[in-house]
This record gives sequence, C-alpha cells and structure tokens, in this order.
Amino acid sequence: MHREGVFNIIFNSTIIRPVKFYLGGFYNISHVKYYYIFLCFVYIMTVLGNGFLLSVIYLVKTLHTPRYIIVFNLALTDLCGSTALIPKLLDTFLFERRYIVYEACLSYMFFVLFFGGMQSWTLVTMSYDRLIAICFPLRYNVFVTRKSIVMILLFSWICMLMVIAVLVGLLERLSFCGSIVIPSFFCDHGPTYRLACNDISINYIMANVTFSVVVSVPLVLIGATYLCISIALSRIASGEERLKAMRTCTSHLILVGLFFIPYLGTNIVVKTTGINPNVRILNSSLSHTVPSLLNPIIYALKTEEVINALKTLCKRKKNNRAVSKW
Repeated sequence: MHREGVFNIIFNSTIIRPVKFYLGGFYNISHVKYYYIFLCFVYIMTVLGNGFLLSVIYLVKTLHTPRYIIVFNLALTDLCGSTALIPKLLDTFLFERRYIVYEACLSYMFFVLFFGGMQSWTLVTMSYDRLIAICFPLRYNVFVTRKSIVMILLFSWICMLMVIAVLVGLLERLSFCGSIVIPSFFCDHGPTYRLACNDISINYIMANVTFSVVVSVPLVLIGATYLCISIALSRIASGEERLKAMRTCTSHLILVGLFFIPYLGTNIVVKTTGINPNVRILNSSLSHTVPSLLNPIIYALKTEEVINALKTLCKRKKNNRAVSKW
C-alpha cells in the first residue's frame, strides 16, 4: 500500500510533454491551398510595404520626428509579426509538415503573440500622439518628444515581453497525455492549453489577463483619448479647422478598427454562442496578417510628409548620379 501511494504521488507530479504537436488547420475544405497562396502574396506585399516604409523613415532625417518613430515601430512590429507567422504557416500547410516540435511550438506561440501585443500598444501610443496634438497643440513639443516616445515604446516592449513570457511559460507546468492535435493554424495559446489533462485554471486566468492587456486595456485607453479629442473638437468654432483635425485621426481609427474588431468579435462569439472552427481559423488568420499589409498604406505612404520624403530621396539619387557621371 505504501509503495502504491508513493507511485501515485510520483505519477501525479510527473509532467508529460509530447515530443511534437500536430497543427490541425482547416477541416474538410476543398481547394484550401489557394488560401495559403493568397497569404503568401499578403506576406510578400507586407515585407515590401513595411520594408520600404522603414527604409524611407531611416534615410530621410526630416522624418526623424516623434510621430514617425511611432510609425517606424508599427512597421517594424508588422514586419516581424508577419515573418514570425506566415512563413511557418505556409511551410506547415502547403508542404504538409504539420508536426512541430514541442519547444518550437512554444517559441512560435511566443513570437506571434508578442508582436501582436506590440501592434496593439503601438496603436495606443499613436492615440496619445493625436490626443496631445489636438487637445494641447501649444504644448505638443513639450509632451511629445523623441525621448518620451522612445521611453513609452521601450516600456511597451518590456511589459509585453514579460506578459507573453509568463503566458507561454505557464504551459510548461501542463501535462499533455491525450490529444496532440492543436485545432488551429499555428500554436495558438487557447487551443494548446485546453489539450492538457491536468489543472488549467492558472492558464485560463493568465489567458484572460493577457487578453485584457493586449485588447481590453488598449481599447479603453484609445476610447478615452478619442472622447477627449471629441470634446476638444466640439469647442472649435471653425468647421474647417474641425474637419482638418478630424482628418488627422481618420487613418488611425481605421487601423484601430482593422486590428481590434476581428479579435474582439471572435472572442465574444467564442465565449457566448460558439463558432465554427473553420470560421474561427479564417477570421483569426486574416486578423493576424491583413492589418500588417494595410497599415503602411493607410497610415504612412499616403501622407504628405512621406511623399515629400520620397521626392527628396529621388532628387538625392539623381544628384548622386549626376555627380558620379561628371
């Protein structure tokens, strides 16, 4: 009896980790490879768009302003987030390499979620920039400096690093003694921890905390800033000035909608009524990839400052060619 008790204690304290997980992806959809080819196109355009924007901001000194430091950070996180997700996704499903080593799965999860969180907080930093520019225009250069923006962004990177590290690290305490099939297109946190056969209450709590940090709190902060902006705009007598100020916020609001609405909508539907797994995977994959493609087009590449910067670069190249020929 004593030996059986000791054996049971040892068995219960042993953590069972699979050598590999299996990524399920879409279930029973014909011609799904065309969708992955579409994602390949999205990734190529994302790399070109964000890489181009990063190069322009880096090369043109007139864009070394607080606002474009934030844009640079958004383009960088978009580029890194897409690179963390899409190439592995294409390798998994286009070439049918669905088994992924346990440690690689956790790394995959960490980087996708980390860069997604950074996209969220970069949008919050953008809303702060708009708030100061519209509500306190005379003190903009005091509150929004290169140093202050770098410190805000650095703080965001460190905080997200800690939160996602804890989220992923807590999976190490789980035993996976049943299914190893993750019903998602990547090593998503929720579908992964629900496969465990021991207590997952801490993981559930941490998942909710992370959702609050990445989605809920940023949305509240962005909403609060736009409430203040709306009050400030209502006090502007001139309709033309009000319209001009609103135009500076339109692009940012589109980015916020593109990023948050799919995440929020999917989570609400999953927790209330349930959702078809294929629909969830489709919505989740698009919400992870399409905003990174559209962000540089919507927010930066159309703006007057970037267009002028491009003209400056073109003139510089022409002058360099002329000098070299001479």
